[in-house]
Amino acid sequence: MSHWIILPVVLPATLGALIVLLARRNLGLARLLSGLGTAALVVLALALLRHAGAEGAELYRLGDWPTPFGIVLMLDPLSALMLLLTAVLAGATLWQAIATGWDTKGAHFHALWMFQLMGLNGAFLTADAFNLFVFFEVMLIASYGLMVHGGGGERLRAGVQYVAINLVGSTLFLFALATIYAVTGTLNMADIGQRVALLPEGDFALIRVAAVLFLMVFAVKGALVPLQFWLPGTYANAPGVVAALFAVMTKVGAYAAIRTGTVIFPSSAPAIGSLLSDLLMPAALITLAVGAAGVLGTRSLPRQAAFAALSSMGLTFAALSGFQTAGLSAALYYILHSTLAGALMFLVADLVAARGGRLDGTGPRLPGTLAVAFFLAAIATAGLPPLSGFLGKLYVMEALRDQAALVWPVVLGGAFLMILGLARAGSALFWKPQGAAAAPLPGRELTGPALLLAGLVAMTLAAGPLTRGLETVAAGLADPADYIRANDLPPPPPFAAPGDAP
Repeated sequence: MSHWIILPVVLPATLGALIVLLARRNLGLARLLSGLGTAALVVLALALLRHAGAEGAELYRLGDWPTPFGIVLMLDPLSALMLLLTAVLAGATLWQAIATGWDTKGAHFHALWMFQLMGLNGAFLTADAFNLFVFFEVMLIASYGLMVHGGGGERLRAGVQYVAINLVGSTLFLFALATIYAVTGTLNMADIGQRVALLPEGDFALIRVAAVLFLMVFAVKGALVPLQFWLPGTYANAPGVVAALFAVMTKVGAYAAIRTGTVIFPSSAPAIGSLLSDLLMPAALITLAVGAAGVLGTRSLPRQAAFAALSSMGLTFAALSGFQTAGLSAALYYILHSTLAGALMFLVADLVAARGGRLDGTGPRLPGTLAVAFFLAAIATAGLPPLSGFLGKLYVMEALRDQAALVWPVVLGGAFLMILGLARAGSALFWKPQGAAAAPLPGRELTGPALLLAGLVAMTLAAGPLTRGLETVAAGLADPADYIRANDLPPPPPFAAPGDAP
């Protein structure tokens, strides 16, 4: 299976280059290549997930250099799960881009789409901290092109802000990598973790600085307060199908935080302790509250969807902040749910905007099928029964019951604010308008939302076996011995204690 591990990176990279070279002016061929490539990624991710579940973590050495000296990829159940989530989301949103004609508004849409998938898949597979930075930059470049797709002043301004903030995050990332390498002499994630556990006390302060810098980088990527302000404007101004794909990009920040807290800077290391957990939990709860208040306060449906995505990241970071099995399992379930639900809301918001829907009640009468789609998307986004959002929030609250007095009021209060905001939006869009009827909604434009909704329904119906599987994944994360063993690392060198002769 080893050579299959690199395919999620190589396949979209190759297809992106072929689209640029052969299909820049041939929309049909570009659609064919990107569609077949995305479908192949779904099949490949399923195979890799099955293999990782049966065999555990597996290393892939580029150039066959031994770790920690060469570039390596690592397949384990978590990375395979994120590959599958990305591929499924990409398939549904790509269909929607074709059905609504968004891909016709720029010559390089499909090439950028493939390069975006390359960056996402590489970030989930890499076992090297520097190459995580490299794949972050691939994502940034491709996402900026997709962000400004279709043009427009507001979109361009939001895109410039998005790039500026992420470049700050990239600079912090380089500072963090330089600090880690100066202290440990390695950038392999598992090797860093082993060496951090053996650091002398004199290096504790420096490695804690590196850990906080890492956390700040992933707070930028995951839109965690106080570094969240780029997300609402960016996602609200992006094309709907692009914002839907971006629903998984913030999850890269959560994924990287999980790797950081379990492999790179484990709480068992004397230099780290509970540092990351102590910083994450309050920031996560404030993020949740800010996102929920934004859903209630904004007067734009795309911005409501963006603030809902922000709130979901707060709940995700709260669940994973302790880096224990129960919280990690709940976080993984909620990552799956919130990615699909967030993308569904962005697609519905795009359909509403295309038909002139307005939250001031002055828009046209929208089709009934669109009202049903909004109603289901709102249920999923707010976390109401019977869809998986309700189960996800219960799962998180149960995992954090030891902190119930702090966490539960914020979670329940946030859900209440989101229900109020989405209910008011639904009333303004579908109850108040008395004008002319909007254009009918072709069935093909509902296929993308229907696929995402099917995923949410499947998560609800299969919640039992799914959560049991996620608990197994989370147990492997909380005790990453298999991940570290698969890296086949040499024993870490002893560090000189203060006062030792050089």
